[in-house]
Amino acid sequence: MAQLIAEMFARHFDNTWLAGQHDAATVPLENGAPHGGAPHGVGRIVVSTDGFVISPLFFPGGDIGSLAVHGTVNDVAMAGARPLYLTCGMIIEEGFALADLDAIVRSMAAAARAAGVTIVAGDTKVVERGKGDGIFITTTGIGVAPDGVDISADRACPGDAVLISGSIGDHGVAVLSKREDLRFETELLSDSAALNGLVADMVAAVPGIHVLRDPTRGGLAAVLNEIAMASGIGITVREDAIPIADAVRGACELLGLDPLYVPNEGKLVAFCAAADADRLLSVMLAHPLGRHARIIGACTEDPHRFVQMETSFGGTRIVDWLAGEQLPRIC
Repeated sequence: MAQLIAEMFARHFDNTWLAGQHDAATVPLENGAPHGGAPHGVGRIVVSTDGFVISPLFFPGGDIGSLAVHGTVNDVAMAGARPLYLTCGMIIEEGFALADLDAIVRSMAAAARAAGVTIVAGDTKVVERGKGDGIFITTTGIGVAPDGVDISADRACPGDAVLISGSIGDHGVAVLSKREDLRFETELLSDSAALNGLVADMVAAVPGIHVLRDPTRGGLAAVLNEIAMASGIGITVREDAIPIADAVRGACELLGLDPLYVPNEGKLVAFCAAADADRLLSVMLAHPLGRHARIIGACTEDPHRFVQMETSFGGTRIVDWLAGEQLPRIC
């Protein structure tokens, strides 16, 4: 997928903002502010869009509606921005149950209110029965990044600390358990959540954060490789430092999954100067969505841009790109 994006979409859509390889584009305001908005000097506009095709539509801990809000709010927030508005596009299959549609729309509205964003525009299309798999949703988010905040995938530096806001793998395993009707002793819930409140606290405490990224499709492993490639560095993480819930670890062992590659929808990875790491960690721990945050590694000088993991047995292994897609239709 990364190769396809680089060789097709990034190549033909080539512009300054895509070259930053971030999920959201941070663009300057011109001539003060557009249409009477934020005055010059207050910030820069951040825009991001994403499509959601998850199966099943309802899963433990969420549904496609709340996920569509959380996913795009988080993409905007990962630029250090405050999300303000969403647009929503829905492709609905003929015959889709109105009760389910109502539940999804209500869930979107509740998630937007909780995140402090407003859904200001949208579009709905209906396709023939058998050609839509229920419902697909696309959301676009608009936010403002404050002046002085410069967060991008290409800004990680050798010596930077790497932090994660909590346990990995919860979303992917919860969705898979519902899809395959798997039963475990402990109920597995998705971590789907809007992270803009946590990010606001982090940026206020450490405005010089270099990189923020939510480890969704491809999980933590994909994000670390993306940052290493974009920034031209190596990254070393410690296996013992990466939080994984016991239920998720057990489910991954049973299903033959590596939790490093399992998607998350309510976690973030942060890169900052080593001198700022303890302060940033304390802010994350004080927020409900960061109460299990950890410092999991550091950036290194490495022309090969390898991501490595120091294992709990004292060895070292390469954390490579994911070949193929471990869990399709997960977001």
